[in-house]
Amino acid sequence: MDFFNSALGKNITFVRPAYFIISGFIGIPNINYYYVFLFFVYVVSVLGNTAVMAVIYLDYNLRTPKYVAVFNLAFVDLVGSSALVPKVIDIFLFNHPSITYNDCLTFMFFCYTCLSMQALTLVALSYDRLVAIIFPLRYQVKVTHRFMFSLIASFWVFVVTVVLIAVGLITRLSFCKSVVINSYFCDHGQMYKLACNEKTPNTIIGNLLPVLILWLPLVFILLSYLCICYALSKIATVQERVKALKTCTAHLSLVTIYFIPVLITFTMSANIHPNARIINLSLTSVFPPMLNPIIYVLQTQEIKMSLKKILKIKMHSGLTLKRVIIQ
Repeated sequence: MDFFNSALGKNITFVRPAYFIISGFIGIPNINYYYVFLFFVYVVSVLGNTAVMAVIYLDYNLRTPKYVAVFNLAFVDLVGSSALVPKVIDIFLFNHPSITYNDCLTFMFFCYTCLSMQALTLVALSYDRLVAIIFPLRYQVKVTHRFMFSLIASFWVFVVTVVLIAVGLITRLSFCKSVVINSYFCDHGQMYKLACNEKTPNTIIGNLLPVLILWLPLVFILLSYLCICYALSKIATVQERVKALKTCTAHLSLVTIYFIPVLITFTMSANIHPNARIINLSLTSVFPPMLNPIIYVLQTQEIKMSLKKILKIKMHSGLTLKRVIIQ
């Protein structure tokens, strides 16, 4: 733990503030309507992800390795949205911009953990599609429940460890000047830049985090689809290629709506206005969790069939109950 104490053995006055102030948007009129919009997006996200989790749990046919990853994605989306949006609404819509030091670190931990797990769960789903298309006859041997559970669990351990290190390194910083965070949540990059003591380890982990949780997952996904395209190019008929690609459309849609806005923000952060950065990051945090269940329901045949079956059973049981009551 000595590594986290930058003032150990030195004649330094270590300042840990009682609270931070989240500044949010600057100079935008009627911004409260944006927070109300975020609330409605959050409600749709909660309903959609809860429905997907319930369908996967209730339908025995969906308890496959692929849907273990889909269930995990819905769970991460639900937790991430619930950690972020209610707090953002409390801070800005109800005018409570100050947040205690420990609460800010907890807020940061949950936001970054869920953001990272979204990317790594997409990696698990890309591996599932890679094996299903390139090794269809060996799919059930290569992608088992045990393998998928182990992969998801290893991702959780990795992400929690990395984010805990990033959060722990914040505790070694002394904040003797400003406590105003120019973001909509306890943003790691914006926080450590406020420190007035030596912050090299924080800079290193701050540069390493995007590589570990964004660039490497994206590179793996792109490589997996290059392999898929190469394998499909060897298939004789166009119909077979289209049929195989249709199984990837939901996953490709999720990858697009997740990675493109985040990467644009990270690569252009120095050249865009702080308000534009906050809007981009906040929408990136809430839109994928809202759209993920909608995309899977609309583009995945198994979930559509399962929903129809569950609704049909409920409607049938409801009609039966009415008949019993009438009789």
